[in-house]
Amino acid sequence: MPSFDICCLETEPELNSNVVSINVGGRIFQTTKQTLTQAGPKSLLYRLAETGSDRFVDRDPDQFSLLLSLLRSGTLPSKVKDFDLRDFIEESRFYGVESLLTSSLSDPSHLDAFALRKSSELPLNGRDTPSAIASTPFGSLHVSHGSKITSFDWSLTRKSTILTEFTAIDSLLAISPDIAAAGATDFSGLQILDLQKGRVKQVLNWENATRSGSTVQAIGSSGEFLFTSFESSRRNSNSILVYDMNTLNPVIEIARNEIFGADLDSAIPATKLRWVSGYGLLMASGSHSGLSGVSGNIKFWDIRSGNVAFELKEKVDCFADVCVSDNMNVLFKVGVSSGEVFNADLRCLGTVNNDANDN
Repeated sequence: MPSFDICCLETEPELNSNVVSINVGGRIFQTTKQTLTQAGPKSLLYRLAETGSDRFVDRDPDQFSLLLSLLRSGTLPSKVKDFDLRDFIEESRFYGVESLLTSSLSDPSHLDAFALRKSSELPLNGRDTPSAIASTPFGSLHVSHGSKITSFDWSLTRKSTILTEFTAIDSLLAISPDIAAAGATDFSGLQILDLQKGRVKQVLNWENATRSGSTVQAIGSSGEFLFTSFESSRRNSNSILVYDMNTLNPVIEIARNEIFGADLDSAIPATKLRWVSGYGLLMASGSHSGLSGVSGNIKFWDIRSGNVAFELKEKVDCFADVCVSDNMNVLFKVGVSSGEVFNADLRCLGTVNNDANDN
């Protein structure tokens, strides 16, 4: 019989094949181009998807497998808690997928940084008690304690601290990852702080009738506006100023009160500001403790007209705290005397307000 030469035939990969093989630290991973491009155009994984050959990365394959699971499903497997958090974050930064890590749909218990346990106390310099806290959509966290502000990254492992001019900070709001607004009830002006450089970028003040200093009672924001509740240093006038969030120029002044005699209602500045996006209204609440007990008011302002859309006056079991759930259309309060939680349907507040005025 005639002899035949035996040889190994290698099949050429299809030029349009969607399957991608990557060698990470000596281990071969196979996935699809669509999965890799989920990492975003600036990531190393996106570039690997576009590479025709030589897909070798000299990194830890075990950690890469976790990141690949994140790209595939949007969540991290439970075994991620077996890895050192700092090492895993550095690995995500190497591949350019840290933003996916922070916005993943993972079970918070998988990462200690997200677990709300007493063992996760934030390390703050000094002995001052924390007075205000502000989180950002970018995952970072700012904590004021005494005259200092300490900023943590989303993993709560990296921090930086700056010293401010305040004795203590009562109101704190994150404007961007490195910019925050801060104010105090015993210090004039709202300060816009550069947390990275540790300096004051700008000071916003309110000019009251007596031309005295203006202390900050509360700060709030929407995507477009910055809201600040001011009270004069002499405590005989108060107001809410609305600023453009991008330029920090004043847009409108609402809720201006000049106090005369024993007009207690106008003497109460807003100590809490919350934007209710579903209604396009600003909720401003404040209370006062006197000989007859605690009284207060909750007002919903239309910032376009500068008028009150509706108002609730609290004299019996006034609120210790109040908040709004936009999704549920509900206003919640904690009674200062009873300690109980009450709620009101936002869709009916106009009717409640009219009935109260008729009485």
